[in-house]
Amino acid sequence: MLFSLIIPVFNRPEEVEELLESLVQSDFTDSFEVVIVEDGSSVKCEEVVERFVSKLAISYYYKENSGPGDSRNFGMKRAKGDYFLIFDSDCIIPKHYLTEVSKALLLSYVDCFGGPDKALSSFSEIQKAINFAMTSFLTTGGIRGGSEKIDKFQPRSFNMGLSKIAFEKSGGFGNIHPGEDPDLSIRLWNLGFETKLFPTAFVYHKRRIDWEKFSIQVNKFGKARPILNSWYPKYNKITYFFPSIFIIGFFSALFFLIFAKDFLLKLYFVYFTCVFLLSTIQNRNLKIGFFSVIAVWKQFYGYGTGFIESYIKIHILKQKPQEVFPELFF
Repeated sequence: MLFSLIIPVFNRPEEVEELLESLVQSDFTDSFEVVIVEDGSSVKCEEVVERFVSKLAISYYYKENSGPGDSRNFGMKRAKGDYFLIFDSDCIIPKHYLTEVSKALLLSYVDCFGGPDKALSSFSEIQKAINFAMTSFLTTGGIRGGSEKIDKFQPRSFNMGLSKIAFEKSGGFGNIHPGEDPDLSIRLWNLGFETKLFPTAFVYHKRRIDWEKFSIQVNKFGKARPILNSWYPKYNKITYFFPSIFIIGFFSALFFLIFAKDFLLKLYFVYFTCVFLLSTIQNRNLKIGFFSVIAVWKQFYGYGTGFIESYIKIHILKQKPQEVFPELFF
């Protein structure tokens, strides 16, 4: 089985250098190829790629900007392998990653898998706080952190594997972003393919974002989910509503203070205290614990408000997603 590593990039040559350098350190003994797809960047990474030609089997393509999903499809169409490993350019790949994936596929083959993400000690305090918010069992249920307690795992495209057969039959990623990865997972299920979580196949995901970018990102996640629910109602889950319920409950708790009723607000205080303590213990840093409280609030508020807005427009007003949320489509 030949692995083809598909990496779309947009104006991030320094990230590509870190990613490629991590692949040079791989302990995988079989051959693999790397396919870099430059998605209309004004700051190209071609010179960076050229420095690794003697170290890796690598190819570089430049195309007009059409979004990450289409760029991944572009790379997979040109790749030589029969199994594609897809990464975001802001990932650093542990040296054991390819070996772990190979072992997992030999043990229990699946046409599509996803892996969790972790934070390196070199990441900034805000990056570590955001990583906690995105991976903790207190927030996402630990899915992105490697929890196996899920019936149908939806791989995320920052760390995802897809067989050539599954790609060809599904047509790959759609033009929605974010949301192109769960969209692909559901279409694969409908075609009879299975998806699976490989807990040991983790990457270090830098998430090159500040507070403002994080808020925008999770808000888009929230907007995308009701669109996917309208496309695939069979796979709708009550858990998708939790962030919105969380936000409505919080503001209801503030309202109840008018009547000297503070029980609900106390529950939120207990929850955020748990977030602070757990993150502080895990990261051994009080500041990251405090930042994690901010990150979790922004995560729930951004996703929750985006979900509510999208739910009203898509499910109640029956508006067309591409017309009301053009920023989600390429």
